[in-house]
This record gives sequence, structure tokens and C-alpha cells, in this order.
Amino acid sequence: MSASLTERYRDHLAGVLSCYDRILISGTIPEACYAEGMTRFLNARGIRIFDYPKFALELRDQVRMRAEQLAAASGVSIQHVGKAHVRKEDIIAERVKQRGDHPGLVHILSAMESCRSYQPWHDKRTHRTFVRPDTGKCLHYYFYFIDEVLGLIHLRVPTWCPFPIQAYCNGHSWLARKLSAAGIAYTLADNALVRVDDMARAQTLADTLAPADLHRVLDRYAELCCPVLGVFDQRYHWSLMQVEYATDLIFRSPATLSALYEPLLRRAILAVKAEHVASFLGKKITPTLAQEIGSRFTTRIEGTCLKHRLGKAAVKVYDKFAVVLRLETTTNDVTFFKLYRKVEHHKAPATQQWAAVKKTIYSLRDLNSILLDCNRRYLEYLSALDDISPGLKTLNRLNEPKQLPDRKIKGFNFFDRNEQALLRAIQRPEFNIAGLRRADLLRLLPHFSPSAISRQLRRLRHFRLLKRASQTYHYYPTRLGRRVIAAACQLADLFLIPTLAAQL
Repeated sequence: MSASLTERYRDHLAGVLSCYDRILISGTIPEACYAEGMTRFLNARGIRIFDYPKFALELRDQVRMRAEQLAAASGVSIQHVGKAHVRKEDIIAERVKQRGDHPGLVHILSAMESCRSYQPWHDKRTHRTFVRPDTGKCLHYYFYFIDEVLGLIHLRVPTWCPFPIQAYCNGHSWLARKLSAAGIAYTLADNALVRVDDMARAQTLADTLAPADLHRVLDRYAELCCPVLGVFDQRYHWSLMQVEYATDLIFRSPATLSALYEPLLRRAILAVKAEHVASFLGKKITPTLAQEIGSRFTTRIEGTCLKHRLGKAAVKVYDKFAVVLRLETTTNDVTFFKLYRKVEHHKAPATQQWAAVKKTIYSLRDLNSILLDCNRRYLEYLSALDDISPGLKTLNRLNEPKQLPDRKIKGFNFFDRNEQALLRAIQRPEFNIAGLRRADLLRLLPHFSPSAISRQLRRLRHFRLLKRASQTYHYYPTRLGRRVIAAACQLADLFLIPTLAAQL
């Protein structure tokens, strides 16, 4: 039986490293981030509701003045980006190349972009005066810093109330700083560590990302770049907007990864189905979820990327710099995932139950293991696709009848329609956790009688393709069973059927 990719290519791998990649965080002022709160704030301070634009203009001038002060203190000029095709990342990369990676302000960019706002309103029916949500455009500043802890970060600060901030950091940049502090040599290319002298220590450090430390850093930069917090007498509340968690297989030679990657990607494009994507992300497939699932094949500058998405979450695989095979789970809404946690209730005591992950940055601790498991499940699936030949050899042995002391059991004909239906039913991802029962197969295979299902289950156990959980009637595919079934289905789907179709 074939091993996983990491085991099979052990001699060709410099190491395997899992850590956060891109993290996008939203900062909001609790009292000002919603219309009712802003109305209460204005009333409490004796500010007329229809004077809100004047109040916002004064705060806008403070933000602009602070940006000019920071630019002057660091000897940079604020650069306006007015065209969509101009990439801010390219400007900053060139700037970092010129100045070096020492801590401090790198650059300040500005751009006119859409923003949230409020509109004064008087309701003639209720005779209430308040602000209501509105949208518009305002000048935004992008403050780029190299932080001594996080590496390259940026804050996007609007010049109009209620001043929601977006902050960006990268887990690989943070880890590179940790490695430097620990005296571990490494090579960082873009957002990938392509060489680390002590991989085990690097993984230990990668697992130490502390949300409390991140919170303190964000508070410091928010106070520096957005000097209006004193007006509201509050601090920013930080929530997760987008999170990426990567597992990198770092190869010693580009030739090894090149030979592996192209056929692996080709098989994955054809083999991954909707239920597999749900399984990778820890979800049970439902008709509603099935409508949200799709696969997207894209070509990127660094190489070729295959992305499978489900709602606001996705898993993807791509190569970086010809030596890193990256598996990555991303989400634009962390509440997509669930965990067993304490849940507060309005009129009842708190309970421990399965609930959505909270959006607070302190959920990074729980998301670490959740997203790592997604990458692990995806890697296990790709490992089964990578090397078909051992599975094909086993298939040949399984074609022959098996002689028992009292009877002979026929071998498997993997091209028989009934056998194919049986094997595909067993392969369904929802059986990976709870196992399958005879009743489950009866539901999926209505043309089989109950006694026929029982015979097939005994037959599969004799060939060691299924195992039964002790003192239960729940069955699980063995490791041999998973590989044999995968090979059989691929043989039919990827080779036999296309070949026969081409002859018509």
C-alpha cells in the first residue's frame, strides 16, 4: 500500500511546515460602528444630529493631519493611487527593496474608495431625529509598516466617520521574525519559507501565534494612524475578515516537485467531487450546500493553482517557486466552521455545544487546529490520487476468488455496474466519521436486497476492504479498501470511459 505524500517523498523533502498565511482583520469602534450607537453618542454629547457632517469633517482633518505628520517624520511622500491597474503591492515591494527591511514606516498610499457613513434623518411619522446607515466615497490612507514582531503589515484607514480600519499581516512574515530572534537560518521568498535549518523548531514557533500579542500591536498602530479614538473614548474591536492557513511541503529539488505536481493536479481536477470538498472542510454535504460548491482552475504568476470552494471557504493547492507544494484552506467568514465551545444564552445558563467560530481575533487559537485538519484531509485525498500503480496491482489480486475452509468467495469485477455502485457508495465521505451500516447502503443501493447487502459486507470484510467496529454494526473502509476503491473508480473514470468514448 502506498504511503502519504510526505512519507513517500521523505528523502526529497526538506520539511513540512504549517502556519497562518494571509490574515485580514477588521477594526471597528464599538459605539460608532452602528447607526443607533452613533445616534446615542451624538445625543449624549449634545451634538445636533444634523450637525453630524460638520462633526465628521473635523475628525477627517485630524486623520489627514496625522498622515502628513507621519510622512514628514519618516521622510516619505504620500503617494496617491488613482488607477485600478496600479498594484499597491508592487509599489511597496519596490519601496522595501530600496529601504531594506528594518522596522519603521515604509510608505503611505492614498486612494479614493467606497466607505461606510451615516446620513442625518428626521422621521416625520415618529418625530425622531437620528442618523441612518449610508455609503459614499472618501479618501483612504494605506499605512505600510515593517513591525519588529509581525514583519510587513498595513492599515487601511478611511478619513470619514465611523472610521472602520482594515489591518493586514502575514503569518509567514511573523514566523520569519521569530526564526531570526531564535537564531535559526532561513530563506524567505515572498510569503514562503523555502529553506529552514531547523524545521521542527520552526513548527513549534509557528504554533505560538498569540492573539493577545496581535491585539496589542494592532491597538498601537490604530492609535498612531487614526487619532480620533480620544473623541469616542474607546478602543477598536478587532474581528477576522479573511484567514488563510497553509501547509507547505518544501522540496529539495524543483525537478522532483515538477514531476509530481502536473499529474497530481490533472487527476485532482477530474477526481474531486462536491462531496469531497465538503469533507475536506469538515462539512456534511446537504442539497443546499451542494448548490454552493464549485471548482475553479486558475493560472497564477507563481504557477498553477487548483481551488475548490464551498460557500465562503475554500481549499486549494499550488506550487511556489518550483520547490514548495502548498495546500491552503481559506475563509472569508470564520463562522463557516464550528467547534465545541461555551455558548451564552439570553434567558438560560451558558451551555457547552457545537457552535460557529466567533469572529474575534482570539478565535485564531481554535482556527489553527480546525484549518490544519482541513489541509490534512486534503493532503490525504491527494496522496491517494498521486500514485495509482500500487492500487492497480492490488486490484489484480482482488480479481481472483478467495478460498475459505468451507467455501469459495468470488473476486471483484471492478467494471461490473453493481460492483461499481457498491464501491462508490462505500467511498462516500460522510462515512469517514460515523462509519456505514447496512441500512445506509440499502438507502443508497435500492436495487440490492437486505440479504444481498449482508453478503456483500461479509465479502468485503474477507477481502479486508472493510472492517467492523467492535461490538457494533458500523463498518469502515480499511486503508487498503480506500486505496483499492479509489484506484478502481479512477481506472474507470479517467482511462477506460474516455478511451471508449473516443472510439465512437
